[in-house]
Amino acid sequence: MIKTVMVTGSSGTVGTALVQDLIQKRFNVIPLDIKHSYWDRRIDRDTVFWDLRKPMDRLRVRKIPDIIVHLASNARVHDLVVDPQKALDNYIMTHNILEFARHRGVKRFVFASSREVYGESGAGRKRAEDSTHVTRIKSPYTASKFASEALIHSYHECYGIKPVIVRLSNVYGRYDVSERAVPLFIYYARRNRQISIFGGEKALDFTYTDDAIDGLTLIVKKFDRVAPNTLNITAGKSARIIDVARIIIEKIGSQSKIVVGKKRTGEISRFVADISRARRLLGYKPKVSLEVGLEKNIDWYLEVMKIRKIYEAQRRDLMRRGWA
Repeated sequence: MIKTVMVTGSSGTVGTALVQDLIQKRFNVIPLDIKHSYWDRRIDRDTVFWDLRKPMDRLRVRKIPDIIVHLASNARVHDLVVDPQKALDNYIMTHNILEFARHRGVKRFVFASSREVYGESGAGRKRAEDSTHVTRIKSPYTASKFASEALIHSYHECYGIKPVIVRLSNVYGRYDVSERAVPLFIYYARRNRQISIFGGEKALDFTYTDDAIDGLTLIVKKFDRVAPNTLNITAGKSARIIDVARIIIEKIGSQSKIVVGKKRTGEISRFVADISRARRLLGYKPKVSLEVGLEKNIDWYLEVMKIRKIYEAQRRDLMRRGWA
């Protein structure tokens, strides 16, 4: 029976929401990250701080987990084209957490992979879990995920660690103020600034945070019934990235203009996942449409910025008074 869950990358967008959901469902969670949690004080208080690029033989945890959910990753495709060392770091982190699992006797392992491993898809073609091949890899980021999946399978064969590999796609929603597409578009739209799209033909599978978390939590709860396996956890629908920008501009009431440039090296233009396996094995069913998800995301973003402005104003006042 699974009671204790270790989540790597617990301070990130998906990690924060997953830890919160698991705690709400009465799991004992061990958050692990190199960074402090910006969004949740409880997670920050409980976080085990560790650089996963380093061996974990000296890591001390309060309890050996029943399952590890490995989310930690350098996750921006273009960044890893610019600096491929970050792709090697992804592989090393997976190796080190697998070694931790092997030496501590943890036999359940969930890995957050990516839709990038499928490569380019034809228009309207849904990609099932078995339709991957090494020759379709387009970027160092993709290679790091594909290689990590291979390493995980080898640990299953050699050491009995059962995996569930989860392929996510363009997760957006709360706890993200990064330079990924959706939060960046919101940031620019609020300021009536130009929004650049790299590849006007891009149509991808955008997944709202709650749907991704529902899928991951279902895997934790039903792990022994579904492992070993690979599952697509996405919306199962594609949307043109230019339409995502247009929806955001409309909902914010922005004057931003969209400029379309060439697709960047290493990036994929088309993808939509076949989620029938996740439906069948997990009862997974994405609930949040793109329009509703973007509206929720915008509302969250604006509220966070409002709170941040109040906090910064208060801090400036305290500093002026010499109290901070």
